[in-house]
Amino acid sequence: MTSRPAPVGAEGQTPKLPGRVFVTGAAGFVGRAVLARYRELGVEVGGMDVRADPDWNVVAGDLGESGAWQKHADGCDLVVHTAAVVSNVAPPELYRRISVAGVRRALDAAVAGGARRFLHVSSVGAYGWHRPPDADEKTPITVLSGNAYQDAKAASEHPALAAHASGEIACTLVRPSDVYGPGSRPWVLIPLEMIRKGLFLLPAHGQGLFSPVYIDDLVDGILLAAGLPAGAGQIFNLLGAAPVPAAEFFAYHMRWAGRSGPPRSLSTGTAVRIARVVGALSKLLGRPSEASAQTMLMLSKSHPLSGEKARRLLGYEPKVGLAEGMRRTEAWLREQGLVARRPAGDPL
Repeated sequence: MTSRPAPVGAEGQTPKLPGRVFVTGAAGFVGRAVLARYRELGVEVGGMDVRADPDWNVVAGDLGESGAWQKHADGCDLVVHTAAVVSNVAPPELYRRISVAGVRRALDAAVAGGARRFLHVSSVGAYGWHRPPDADEKTPITVLSGNAYQDAKAASEHPALAAHASGEIACTLVRPSDVYGPGSRPWVLIPLEMIRKGLFLLPAHGQGLFSPVYIDDLVDGILLAAGLPAGAGQIFNLLGAAPVPAAEFFAYHMRWAGRSGPPRSLSTGTAVRIARVVGALSKLLGRPSEASAQTMLMLSKSHPLSGEKARRLLGYEPKVGLAEGMRRTEAWLREQGLVARRPAGDPL
């Protein structure tokens, strides 16, 4: 397979590649994509996750505890911290232990290992679901919103910013929007499963603003932010080509599931009330569901974000539009046997 070149940034600059990169959450959707891209480019890779993967030089570890996994970062030039709790319904203590306190442990590994740069993957969720129009990196982030995921994302940024300010290590923060593509649990696999079970529902009559960014574009943005001098000490929104109504995004999932028509949708108030009932029943049965009231609020966003800073300082420009990203995602689903294969000669 031919390796993709490194992305080209502002004024034709290419990001400096590390000799060795260490990725936390290396078996996750974003972490594995980052690891794979660096390895394609000839970088020595390693990382940690809850399970070891010797083929990728990934060791097992608990981000919530200091331990032997931190020594595995020795000799790295760059640490990319992707590990976090990705859910709207996890216990609050888990967010505190992993998504927030885990950042400091990853920083400790980076500093002790001699890394020159630490890149922390946060989220545009740090702005809150009901952010102001065109929120940019100067917009205040959320506090005490009542949503444990977005509050944890906001709080997770503090250790990295403090480490940079104190001169421990040069840090960069990126805030991706709604990352999708082959292997995405929250925006591909979970919605597809819920549609098949007849449990999928959209608030805001399907017109909530969804901001998809294809995984390859996000990884390009991470390489630019981590490898260009302009990225040190900065925060960047990393967005896709354009936001779309949620009904447009999830219409692809409906077709993959063999359903006709748009996704079922209701007013936000009604969708939230239904989700609260579903969430209570799911909790009672011991099977927490992402079809929660907080997910309904997340899918009812009405304002776009600004990606101007990443364009200006990094030269970041997403290349994969929604139709192409969904074509690639559908091809992967078919290869994995997760949706029926098309007849020979039938185009995607």
